[in-house]
Amino acid sequence: MTVHIRAIGVDEFPLYDAIPNYFEVRTVFQVVAPDGGLGGLQLVEQPVEPYIKTYDNDGPTAWAQEFDLHTWGIFVAFDGEAPTGVPVGGAAVALNAPVYPLDHFQRKDLAVLWDIRVHPDARGRGIGAQLFRHAADWARGQGYGQLGLETQSVNVAACRFYARQGCILGAIHRYGYAGVPNVAHEVMLLWYFDL
Repeated sequence: MTVHIRAIGVDEFPLYDAIPNYFEVRTVFQVVAPDGGLGGLQLVEQPVEPYIKTYDNDGPTAWAQEFDLHTWGIFVAFDGEAPTGVPVGGAAVALNAPVYPLDHFQRKDLAVLWDIRVHPDARGRGIGAQLFRHAADWARGQGYGQLGLETQSVNVAACRFYARQGCILGAIHRYGYAGVPNVAHEVMLLWYFDL
């Protein structure tokens, strides 16, 4: 597979939107807090009854309803040369955007990897790593010193992927989704990558 990654504009957002964004959950990270958390926080992988977690109704067309995307880098990975290549992955980097209500993602030197996805049929071929490097290189080229990103305790594969890319887990927010009933059981994990 020959993968080519390029930025897309608003007229091509449907290409990105069409890339499925779901995964099967078989294990989750549970937070263990020895001594009420004074002994630190540990993530312990535990098996669960398998289920599918999806973000399929989320992409740049929807994001544009909530955010001003003109400073964002939105990229699609194509299998083959565009425009005839098939979209197999995507990544979006937010710059100077209030994408999180959390103060630590509002820093002026921090770009946010808002989304990264690989089509299920193309996973395991290194496309995610190529997209990550492309997004990081782009953010560095825009003058940013660090890339921040969020994932959840139910996405063990993503956590392992980010660790392999050189990201450092900077925060475990046990109650980050407490106000959202359908995901209140998930733990917010915040990762950082020095550019």
